[in-house]
Amino acid sequence: MVSYGPTFCDITWGAGGSTADVTLGIATKMQNLFCVETMMHLTCTNMPMEKLDHALTEVRKAGLQNILALRGDPPKGQDEFTVIEGGFGSALDLVRYIRKQHGDYFGIGVAGYPEAHPDHIVDDPEQMKKNYWDSLAYLKQKIDAGGDFIITQLFYRVERFLQFVEDCRSIGITVPILPGIMPIMTYGGFKRMTTFCKTDVPPAVTDALEAIKDNDEAVKAYGVQLGAEMCRQLLDAGVPGLHMYTLNLERSAVGILEAVGVLDVNRVPRPLPWRQVPSTRPGESVRPIFWSNRPKAYLHRTHDWDSFPSGRWGNSRSPAYGTLSDYQFMRRHSSSNKRKEAARAAWGAKLANTDDVIDVFVRYCKGEITVLPWAELEGLHSETSLIKDRLLALNAAGYLTINSQPSLNGLPSTDPQFGWGGPGGYVYQKAYVEFFCAPEKLQPLIEKLDQLPSITYIAVNAAGDVRSNMKQDTVNAVTWGVFPGREIEQPTVVDPVSFMVWKDEAFDLWNSEWGSLYEESSESRKVLADIAATWWLVSVVDNDHVQGKLFEVFGL
Repeated sequence: MVSYGPTFCDITWGAGGSTADVTLGIATKMQNLFCVETMMHLTCTNMPMEKLDHALTEVRKAGLQNILALRGDPPKGQDEFTVIEGGFGSALDLVRYIRKQHGDYFGIGVAGYPEAHPDHIVDDPEQMKKNYWDSLAYLKQKIDAGGDFIITQLFYRVERFLQFVEDCRSIGITVPILPGIMPIMTYGGFKRMTTFCKTDVPPAVTDALEAIKDNDEAVKAYGVQLGAEMCRQLLDAGVPGLHMYTLNLERSAVGILEAVGVLDVNRVPRPLPWRQVPSTRPGESVRPIFWSNRPKAYLHRTHDWDSFPSGRWGNSRSPAYGTLSDYQFMRRHSSSNKRKEAARAAWGAKLANTDDVIDVFVRYCKGEITVLPWAELEGLHSETSLIKDRLLALNAAGYLTINSQPSLNGLPSTDPQFGWGGPGGYVYQKAYVEFFCAPEKLQPLIEKLDQLPSITYIAVNAAGDVRSNMKQDTVNAVTWGVFPGREIEQPTVVDPVSFMVWKDEAFDLWNSEWGSLYEESSESRKVLADIAATWWLVSVVDNDHVQGKLFEVFGL
């Protein structure tokens, strides 16, 4: 999401404070690893004053300056919110406390309810009217206590939101009010959320969903269509922005913003050609190509570095890469039961032999599945469209690709698919492919590679045996750009030392991500363990970016 340039991203606080430490950790990394302005939700639920003080101190240390102050939902298993000893009973108390303890350091957001708070929504019209205006009076108290802006609860009647804004203005609330847009992604999820929030759903929306409730894709498509219609009306009415509830699934939110014309994913500016992750750390301008599809893992493994390569890669032996771990970014597809189910559906309930494994890679290249253990992000990078057919043939032949790029020769830096670095420049690439192959395929392949002087390669197995025609201290730039008034930039390199670090991670994923989906003694797990133990990981560069013949080596 960071690459789309949001004004801010927020991270929720678990019900009852159940994920407090996780929230603090993720918020810190959002702010400092991905350099996106981050707003952390903070609730009163199960939070005595010492815990609140700790949370506020930690986020302040991390450089976060934005808090969404909420009362919070009751803890799991409780129907009503209760104040714990030493804690607060309302968002108003929390806003007052933050302002008292931290002055103007934090920007504080508060929640607004266009239909009144769910606890106060009743059937009696007269009582409902009173409850609604009481909720507005309470909202004004939160603003007067130090709230800087309002984010609303979800709604599906635009006119209701606009009336809410008008009513807020009528009682002296002048701060920005952001509409909360929750895309409809699944029928069940929609029903649960609107029931829980007591949301007033127009009959037309209910009828449309009932007709397609058993078709997940149709429900998502309708959700994007409805969300786009709502956002157009809101923008036409002059709202200061749109707050999208993604629920960790950004595709529908991005689809809505595309449909409205707020976002063009093909023209998202790329300061550097790293996949979906802009230049997130001060001065960093060079990375090894090996982590192209696992940028979060790279960020994690290098987050302890005091400085980051700028201009040239330099000596990769110092500082050292962080070790492999079970950190959440390292186990993208097996860190929860839900993710395991999705991965097993994509990669197979069982694997009888390596042919089944090859078939998974082929299906990935065809776009029939969108996830692989070696990719944190879904689907092939758009630039592989130039070599997609060759990648498909390569995988069908048993060379299982996990990273690749086509050659480029002087494309404008503003090219919507390949451009990076700003206007007025030209970008270049050497053809690159990285793959696993069986040991019996390696020697015949190396004999062919050695016949082409423009080819450099590194091959390594899990045991650390190496076959290469590169010197250990060589750094080979595989992407570069020429821009007015600037030195030539070389943001992507092949570095043998980093490759030896990457190979441990790459081989580990066969077992930790894919193999962990199956029973310990299963044939599926044995097939994957055998590949991890015996196959080779090969990195190949064709240094002739004009007339290179990389894929001809494979007979393609």
